[in-house]
Amino acid sequence: MSNNPKSPLSNNSEIQTASTLKRILLVENDDNNRELLSELLSYHGYSILALAGSSDFFEAVSGFRPNLILLDLKLDENNGYTLLEEIRRNEEYQDIPIIVISAYAFKAQIQRAYNLGVNGYIIKPINVSDLTQAIQDQLHRKGQSGADCGSEGNLL
Repeated sequence: MSNNPKSPLSNNSEIQTASTLKRILLVENDDNNRELLSELLSYHGYSILALAGSSDFFEAVSGFRPNLILLDLKLDENNGYTLLEEIRRNEEYQDIPIIVISAYAFKAQIQRAYNLGVNGYIIKPINVSDLTQAIQDQLHRKGQSGADCGSEGNLL
């Protein structure tokens, strides 16, 4: 374990293993955003599976079993709203919390996402403290909190 005081494990009494980490499925089409978010969330103690689009989404959900989904609405091969509708219609996955991360900032776009069942909506550029707090809140609501989520500043 690192002596770095900002290590994601430094505030935990036990070392978290891959099986105890909370799992987040990130669906983000932008390579840079996907890489930055993956690194940030891994740093905060989450196990991350990052997808560039929706083509392998349901296979990934089935194998990875995420505790939470971060979903960009602008996807290359599929509209994020369509994917959101498909998730919420699927009985096996409909209760997984979903936080949208999107540059879509108009009230109608945000309301449409909430009408389709998202649990949170964060507008890009992402504020790290807002994102980590939203994740922690959703996992706590599901009784799954546990990762260290304290940080501030804009990421994307």
